[in-house]
Amino acid sequence: MAEAANEAKIFAHPGAGGKRARAQPRGRQVDASALDAVSALLAGHDLRRDLLIEHLHRLQDRYGCLAAPHLVALAEVMKLSLAEVFEVATFYAHFDVVRDGEASPPALTIRVCDSLSCAMAGGEDLAARLASLLGAGIRVQRVSCIGRCEQAPAAEVGHRVVANATAEKVTAAARESRHTPEIAPYRPLARYRADGGYRLLSRIVSGEMAAEAVLTELEQAGLRGMGGAGFPTGRKWRAVRAEPAPRLLAVNADEGEPGTFKDRFFLETDPHRMLEGMLIAAEIIDAPDIYIYLRDEYAAIRHILEKEIAALVGAGLAGGRKLHLRRGAGAYICGEEGALLESLEGKRGLPRHKPPYPSAIGLFGRPTLINNVETLYWVPDILEKGHAWWQGQGRHGSQGWRSYSVSGRVREPGVKIAPAGINVRELIAEYCGGMAQGHRFTAYLPGGASGGILPAALDDIPLDFGKLEPHGCLIGSAAVVVLSQEDDPRAVALNLLRFFKRESCGQCTPCRVGTEKAVALMERPAWDNDLLGRLAEVMRDASICGLGQAAGNPLFSLFRHFSGAAS
Repeated sequence: MAEAANEAKIFAHPGAGGKRARAQPRGRQVDASALDAVSALLAGHDLRRDLLIEHLHRLQDRYGCLAAPHLVALAEVMKLSLAEVFEVATFYAHFDVVRDGEASPPALTIRVCDSLSCAMAGGEDLAARLASLLGAGIRVQRVSCIGRCEQAPAAEVGHRVVANATAEKVTAAARESRHTPEIAPYRPLARYRADGGYRLLSRIVSGEMAAEAVLTELEQAGLRGMGGAGFPTGRKWRAVRAEPAPRLLAVNADEGEPGTFKDRFFLETDPHRMLEGMLIAAEIIDAPDIYIYLRDEYAAIRHILEKEIAALVGAGLAGGRKLHLRRGAGAYICGEEGALLESLEGKRGLPRHKPPYPSAIGLFGRPTLINNVETLYWVPDILEKGHAWWQGQGRHGSQGWRSYSVSGRVREPGVKIAPAGINVRELIAEYCGGMAQGHRFTAYLPGGASGGILPAALDDIPLDFGKLEPHGCLIGSAAVVVLSQEDDPRAVALNLLRFFKRESCGQCTPCRVGTEKAVALMERPAWDNDLLGRLAEVMRDASICGLGQAAGNPLFSLFRHFSGAAS
């Protein structure tokens, strides 16, 4: 007490040398009214560090932005440094941080996608027209892929999606008072159980189907991760299971690759198929906690999962496990597993250096199994029907099923569940109704923005792991974007590089500076191919994670397959 009193005197009176002490501590002071508001908003909520992003969402949802006094109060309530709160709030695109002296954002935000599929359908022109049509109180933002590529151009009015958007449709939606997401019909818990759902989980929990049998079935089937990396699923589960407890499970539902929307399709239509696969995985690795990381653009799915998770927990199907639904905040990089773990811990989504790998040291320092939505979706089918059934599917030497997200110049875009290894010519003809009227097939992206670009002459390559690499491309998440004579390969590559520039987390110089320099060079009338090639090589060889390593793939493809277009 005496020391505290003396310290107070030091701050209250001039010190040695005649200098006057500060009347108050350094830094921002907590505003009493802001502290009351934040305390009331978070009353009853846990204030753990890993919930920082969730609490930032609560503030943003309540006030429409993140005002500086509220962020100061949040730091005080959560016992965090103000720097920690500000660095997280300013990292994510969906948080509107309002600094001192700045005006609050308009009450309504309209997001217009300008990534490749939407740009091909007129998204950039739509954004420009809306900006001139709409008045005060509404702002128009050009954003990266929102996972509606088959409905291009796509826009969001608040949290309400406008598919195949026109200026008239978006303007009409903006005038309405309701901007909440629309939820399409899906299979809820009661119907899923009536169809036999969760019986498999019950067999595994009871020991009727042993853990070793589950692992062997997945390994013999050859199921691989469908998020893009393609790591063998059974081997991953076995590796995590061998680590010391407690172990954790993280579900990656943060698909943000331009052209990719398969996970959205599964979760919007049949969420319990994935949830059962998830609970099976948790049972096999004995994970007491499961974290589902869902991209913020999927507001309708968030409502679905909140309702259905509560229902399955209420029905006793979670087996006492805690299910945590976490909300992303507009950062493509968080689809990378290291960045996803950082975001789940309430931090900026910066990729982690490897090793160690998440299977040994993952979320909160614990061994962590990370699986993509589609991977878990297929688990019940394989275990119910057997590995021989899975291996009996496929074409051209491949096995199993794949969900191809098809967009671009086809008559019937959408998620196409087709045999793994199908080629793009077969995919367009058999599953997409052929090319759109007036369009001639000239090129395609076999694996989204990072998978490279191939000419139509190479339309017979199986779309599967290991088949595209000899041609400098990747299957990734199987996002197939079909191009026609209307699409300039140089413009396509520039659109993709702009995406990578926007979405770079900025942690490493090769990616942060490399994507910026590549875009600047590509915006010139004449390209310096030698300089662009060397820049792409540096990004590939020196970047920390897959974003920077794959950012140059569109350029490599142009130089290899479209020599005339890249000059």
